[in-house]
Amino acid sequence: MKSKLEEAREIINEVDKEMISLFIKRMAAIRMVAEYKSENNIAIVDNKREEVVKEKNLELLSNKQLEKYYLVFLEGVLNSSKTYQKDFLDQRKK
Repeated sequence: MKSKLEEAREIINEVDKEMISLFIKRMAAIRMVAEYKSENNIAIVDNKREEVVKEKNLELLSNKQLEKYYLVFLEGVLNSSKTYQKDFLDQRKK
């Protein structure tokens, strides 16, 4: 019989696997955003959009006790998105 720790780690591994697939899908969309911004001379950083994303996603979060942790997670996602856009556009300039 599995311990609670082993069970929890299996769940985490399954979730991580799903998150990788979703991450790849999200980054493909971020690349499309970067291309659009480049073609239309729009800045990478859009603070208003980031606030909308945070508010919209927090509304979807059913467990409000996790709100501050989700915001930390989401900040990481938004930061990696901006970094990817910047790197992608820098490479296009070369």
